[in-house]
Amino acid sequence: MPGHTVAPQQAQLCSASRAARELSLKRGEFDLAVHLGRIRTVPDEGGGGRRVPRAEIDRLLDSAEELRERVRVVGTGEGAGLMKVPAARFTRLARLGLVVPVRFYLNRYRAVVWLYLAEELRQFAADVNNAPLLRGRAPEPMRAQVAAGLDLRPRNWRGRHLGFLLRQADDPWHRAGALASFLDPVQIAEIVKDPCERSHLNRFRPGPPAHGTPGSPAAHLVEKIATAADPDEIGWLRSDLERTLAEARAHQPAPRPARQQHPPRPARGPETTERPQRSPRGLLRLLRRRSS
Repeated sequence: MPGHTVAPQQAQLCSASRAARELSLKRGEFDLAVHLGRIRTVPDEGGGGRRVPRAEIDRLLDSAEELRERVRVVGTGEGAGLMKVPAARFTRLARLGLVVPVRFYLNRYRAVVWLYLAEELRQFAADVNNAPLLRGRAPEPMRAQVAAGLDLRPRNWRGRHLGFLLRQADDPWHRAGALASFLDPVQIAEIVKDPCERSHLNRFRPGPPAHGTPGSPAAHLVEKIATAADPDEIGWLRSDLERTLAEARAHQPAPRPARQQHPPRPARGPETTERPQRSPRGLLRLLRRRSS
């Protein structure tokens, strides 16, 4: 475009879609690689989200196949196969928090399908210290916890996803928004009592992963998974949010609407009690009456 110049640093940045294409990654694989810190991104100075330095793409081109394998995710069945255990045992390990999901989605029946990094499952199975968990009868305390309904998969996913969001946060307000995204509005209102601050915080508060139309049963289920439920989890999120908000206020106070300036009202002069002047016509009529 004639007369249009691009700053050198901006010219060396690529959009996420272009970077994924050059690295032969699906967009979901690319996003997960970014979340895991395997691909470095930087903020776009023009406000267009995050971008990938050209040098980062060049660094990864020769190992793109290895990168793709490192972000491969599997469900329960395939994960159990990788670890050479029955699916029921794999589910028990996941519910106890021994293997941690990295993603989830809802299937056509609105059942939650948890996804795990294949690389992490292989590492877990290769660790000799985990052999008793993979073979033989599970310890009785663990069996009792599962029988009592313990399921740490949602909480562990929240903790992992919070780590993703904090890695992408560029300043205290973004970090506060990441923490607030796992608390319900009532909790946030108790912590952030100032409406202006609360409105500003919500600008940086990521929503839960999109599933279905807003307000649908699927969206409600995802929102429930993405909201802290255990008292201790809520407690440390609230504590971290309060501390991060103090940093955000010191960094840059929340903007407030400008006060409307009204022009000064003119000063009222002293009230007079003068009688209204008669019009000339009325005066003539009065003189004629008196002369007749």
